[in-house]
Amino acid sequence: MSWDFFVPVYVGDLVKTGGINQYLVQDVVSPKQLPTYISRFKAALRSQGPLCILEHFDTGYSVLQHCNSVELSVKEDTLELLLQVVSSLAATLPALLISTSVSAAERKEKLNAVKMSVFLLCKITETLESESYRQSIVTAPGKGGKKGKAGGEGLLQWDSEREKVLQALVQLLQLDIRALWNLSLVEEEFISCVTCCCYKLLENPTIGHVKSKLTRDSIIHLLGVLIKKYNHLLGASVKVIQLLQHFEQLSSVFAQAVFVWSTEYGIRAIIGEVIREIGQRSSDELAREGSGVKAFSSFITELGALVPELIIPNISVLITHLEGESHAMRVAVCEVLGEILVRVLCGDGLDESGKADRDRFFDTLQEHLHDTHSHVRARVLQIYTRIVNSKALPLCRYSEVMGLTVGRLMDKSINVVKSAIQLLAAFIAHNPYSCKLSSADLKKPLEKETAKLREMKEKLAGKAPEAVIKASELWAAMEPELLVTVNTVLEPTSETEREEEDDDDRDVEEEKEAEDDRATAVKIAQYLRVNKYRNAVRLCIKAHSCFPESEMFAALSTLTSEILMNTLALLFKGSDEDTSELSQNLPPTPQKEGEKEEEEEDGELKKQEMLVQYLRDTESFALQVERAISVINTMLYWKTTSVVQEAVQFCVTVCEFSVANSVSGVRKMLPLVWSTDAAIKDAVVQAYKRLYLNPQGDTTRMKAQTLVDSLSELMVDASLGTIQCLEEIVQEFFGSDSNLQSTVVQVLWERFTGKKETSGLHRRAAVLLLGMAARAEREVVLSNLDTLCSVALGEKVTEDFLLARDAVFTICSITDHVRQSKGTPFRLPQDHQLFTRLTQAIAEGVVMEDPYWQSFTEQAVRLIYFLAESPDQLCSRLLQRSARLLLDQVAEGGEINKNAGQMQDESQDPSEQGEQVNSVCLAQLLALCGCVAFWQVSHLERSVSAELRRRRGETEEREEKEKGPSSKAKQATNESAMEEELGLIGASAEDTEAEIIRKICETELLAEENLLCAFLPLLVRVCSSPGRYSHPQLTTAACLALSQYMMISPSVCEENVRLMFTVLERSALPVVRANAIIALGDLTVRFPNILEPWTQNLYARLSDEVPSVRQTAVTVLTQLVLKDVLKVKGQVSEVAVLLIDPETHIASLSLNFFNELATKDNAIYNLLPDIISRLSDPERGMSPEDFNTIMKQLFSYITKERQTESLVEKLCQRFRTAKTERQWCDLAMSLSLLSMCERGFKRLQECWECYSDKLTEPGVYQPLLSITARLRRGAKTQFKAQVDEFEKRLTAVHTRGLENVESPEMDEENQTEGGSSQKTVVRTPLPPRGRPRTKRGQSKPSASSHGDASFVTPQKSRKSKKPVITFSSDEEEEDEEDAVMAESETPKVTTPIARTSRRARLRN
Repeated sequence: MSWDFFVPVYVGDLVKTGGINQYLVQDVVSPKQLPTYISRFKAALRSQGPLCILEHFDTGYSVLQHCNSVELSVKEDTLELLLQVVSSLAATLPALLISTSVSAAERKEKLNAVKMSVFLLCKITETLESESYRQSIVTAPGKGGKKGKAGGEGLLQWDSEREKVLQALVQLLQLDIRALWNLSLVEEEFISCVTCCCYKLLENPTIGHVKSKLTRDSIIHLLGVLIKKYNHLLGASVKVIQLLQHFEQLSSVFAQAVFVWSTEYGIRAIIGEVIREIGQRSSDELAREGSGVKAFSSFITELGALVPELIIPNISVLITHLEGESHAMRVAVCEVLGEILVRVLCGDGLDESGKADRDRFFDTLQEHLHDTHSHVRARVLQIYTRIVNSKALPLCRYSEVMGLTVGRLMDKSINVVKSAIQLLAAFIAHNPYSCKLSSADLKKPLEKETAKLREMKEKLAGKAPEAVIKASELWAAMEPELLVTVNTVLEPTSETEREEEDDDDRDVEEEKEAEDDRATAVKIAQYLRVNKYRNAVRLCIKAHSCFPESEMFAALSTLTSEILMNTLALLFKGSDEDTSELSQNLPPTPQKEGEKEEEEEDGELKKQEMLVQYLRDTESFALQVERAISVINTMLYWKTTSVVQEAVQFCVTVCEFSVANSVSGVRKMLPLVWSTDAAIKDAVVQAYKRLYLNPQGDTTRMKAQTLVDSLSELMVDASLGTIQCLEEIVQEFFGSDSNLQSTVVQVLWERFTGKKETSGLHRRAAVLLLGMAARAEREVVLSNLDTLCSVALGEKVTEDFLLARDAVFTICSITDHVRQSKGTPFRLPQDHQLFTRLTQAIAEGVVMEDPYWQSFTEQAVRLIYFLAESPDQLCSRLLQRSARLLLDQVAEGGEINKNAGQMQDESQDPSEQGEQVNSVCLAQLLALCGCVAFWQVSHLERSVSAELRRRRGETEEREEKEKGPSSKAKQATNESAMEEELGLIGASAEDTEAEIIRKICETELLAEENLLCAFLPLLVRVCSSPGRYSHPQLTTAACLALSQYMMISPSVCEENVRLMFTVLERSALPVVRANAIIALGDLTVRFPNILEPWTQNLYARLSDEVPSVRQTAVTVLTQLVLKDVLKVKGQVSEVAVLLIDPETHIASLSLNFFNELATKDNAIYNLLPDIISRLSDPERGMSPEDFNTIMKQLFSYITKERQTESLVEKLCQRFRTAKTERQWCDLAMSLSLLSMCERGFKRLQECWECYSDKLTEPGVYQPLLSITARLRRGAKTQFKAQVDEFEKRLTAVHTRGLENVESPEMDEENQTEGGSSQKTVVRTPLPPRGRPRTKRGQSKPSASSHGDASFVTPQKSRKSKKPVITFSSDEEEEDEEDAVMAESETPKVTTPIARTSRRARLRN
């Protein structure tokens, strides 16, 4: 073979003139002839094998050239032939490659065959891939979701063929075909041909789908072979970056590819190359759109999750992106750091380098908890959550990260807050400290162990200091003196010889006593310690002669001062430094024994220090958790559903770990069972089921007892509102098909009846839980009514009125009022034992001084009216009996105390016997009267009225059945015609019934023959004579009862309303004032026309000195205003003052009032001018700081541009009527709080004359200057110029005064104006330079005419009325100033709180 095949860069190059011995295509076959040539190709393949490609290459090339015109079958046949050629080559080449006797011609032939077949196969594959993609776009499913049949079949067929192509290429290239090339240098064009085909296939948008997994894996493995064997590393890294930049869906594909290449193929360098390419991208480049930053970040994140350990060497390149503009890259790098910390740099086995890297990465993550982008902050918190869940966070960082996380709870981003809550829950669930976290419980153990540690330190400090001096330190101290002694011994004088001989004699004796060299060495060390240096030196010299073979003294064979000093040092320091075998062989000396004791004491001290540190960390952690709980509890009522759900889950977690105050959050979230958001309600219900309704136990009985115990603990000391919320959850439990229901009910009855010994609190909880169960199934209580009566209302009822009250509350659950059932009312006869026991208990309790009697009586009277036949008769007899018992008590007291005078006649007014009547008993009787009066009215308007309607409905239905259809139709026609003529279409019968009820209340309830009437004068007398009747309980009961009497009729209300308001203002008892506010609120709903003139007196209680009264007042007024019972006027400024109340709960109620009021159209906008006027009144004396705080909150509700514009004008006009500097400053501050827009700024310029003469005051100038500073931010060039000009004008007037800074227009006007210059000229505002604006009032009073006027809205003239566009707030301001509502403004339709029907109120 004389030619070589070179893989062309472009397909068309094969038909051009080539180089010497270069293969060129000779014959490009036409499309019509291709089937014939392909048949020849097939025949040649069968006969010649894969080398036939050398002769039939032109046929395959012709298919490529005419790929757009030939039929699909031709291309498929060609692909099949090429697949067979490549597969055959892969099968036959191994033998050739192994053989050593292959000729160059044969090798060249095989090489050309490989290159030709691979070239054609790759190009045909690319062509079919492109056609398949175009076909999938054309035949994509439309609205109907149907595909073209042909397109779908072709695409499906290509998917299967593509797998075969890739497998054939992998099979071929896995062979070491590099041997076919000279010097094993594979040409770059051949590799590019295969890789381009692979990358072309990766560009398919569906390559990341599950159905393409086999194709994806084959491409990855093919590229892996090319990278490992054919030097494609650099090209692959560059191509990965390019494709990621243009195809976002490839991020996960390439992450998986790089993972396979680095692990299965061992090409770890690919990770460094790719990461280096990404790291070299500049921050500005990544910030541009279309830069592929999203794909890069996803790729890094997924690669970090797959091979975190291989990224560590290149992490420094990525960390540079943490300072870049792209938040997506910052998130990706933080994700990688998190993976490394969780899977690589964790555990206790890290070396110093690993610990340093770990700490550096944690520091980096902590920095980005304060990242400028909320998404980064949220993701970092989620990374920390994973780290904590994996227990990879070092203990020393718990406190710091916990503190940062609690701080993130205040983040503005909802996602950050949710992530912070999740992290805190993970901290608690995986905390390394304790299963129960309570700072109160940890305080005592910490104090105890701290005291013990202090004692241990004091004990060690009291010991001798030499015990801790090391031998090396002693040697350094003695070395100079010892050296002198050594020199002296080695150079003895005649005078010392005799002394030395004596020393020698002693040494010899010691040597004889010594058994071995070790004992001698110890003796030498002891001499040195006691400063006997000469003895030590002499003994050391003698020891060498006695023990010449000893290693300790071997160096002394040559006796010099240096060697002798080294030997002595070794003997002395060896035991301390363990530097020689001598130290290991020396026996324990007294010093060693002391050191051992010291080591033991040091070990105990370290253990104690660790224990104390552990307790401190635990306490710190518990305190941070408690701080987090207090913050998260407030989030339970946020408007964001997802945050509320996270807060609920957090409360469940902390409750399960018994964290202090955790139950507070569980109870606080209980009212959310009434939430209108189904997700929140479901979250709360599931939380309570998890905590309380999912008991653990071996048997059903044990589970039931556990459930009852947990619910009972929750109900102990629970308020009525908490019980009502809990009832919703328990009712759902009993309404479900749980197999625990019957057992739970049985356990509850056992506890209530006392069969199982339990406390009084748990007995009451049991009976209340039975009432909740009765809501779902009435028979639970109805079938055991006698048991309830005998146990709770028996002979011992007066000993426990609380149990009796809760039992009555439970019995109420079977009444129609609670169950809201229809049909014939369910009532019991008057002689039923229930009512007999109830009336007896109430009457006997009147003459007792039990603090719980009144709450029992209220529930008992309510039950009588709900359940008894003719309850008015029962209560009448009850009042008679109670009064008689009280009079009997008075009579008995008179007989005993004879000095008190003669007993008065029973017919006299009981109030005249005030000195003899027990005040508490009289108060209880009056409370009973008020309770009966209230429920009598409620009985008439609810029960009697409903029964009248029911009976009328039955009568009408019966009459309709009796009448024939024809007469019925005729009558209906006549009646409808008459009603239309009279305008009476409606339920006239209902009006008649309401009139009957109203007349009964008006004339009969307080008639002279009615028993209720007898107590009214006494109530009035007690309330009007607080000096004579000064007992607190008596005064409280009388005022409350009088207010209940006033609910009966308008006449009684009108007669006593002045007395009630006098009590409200002058009573010295806060509880009386608070009760009066609540009662007057109810009366305002029932009789609005009567109470309307007294509205100002209700608002006055907002400034009461007692917090409980203020709280009650703001709560009542909120309900009245939001239900449109009271018209909102300027008195709302008193509510605004409560925004800065020292009591946080009152301030939150006031804030809630304005939040709700802001939902009404323009409500706060209408009120703002008057609120500003009232709050800035000098007589009020409010500080500027408080005024600013209130106004900042109120102005936050002004969001509409037109409202802002109108308020600017209104506030500017009020500068004219303001008299003091403080009022000017308040108006200027109010202007600065508005979110000023361009239109508002224009209006501010037009009103220049209103405030320009006040600009010399800094309190006016500075706020207006701050407006210009805000407007300048982000403003357009033209508008910014206007702002700058206005600011210059402000500054000029402020510094030089208005007289020295006048506009040219004003100067010209003054020059042309007639009259003497000495006359006073009243300047009027210049007309606006913009478009003319129609105003509500055309004539305005001059500033001088209001010289002595108060700081109120100026009056407007009503002479000319023009059709103008105004806000709903643009009422006549003089109407807003009126404190009394006009008759036409009085609300005619009100919403009472469960008092009367609407038609009954219309009659009033």
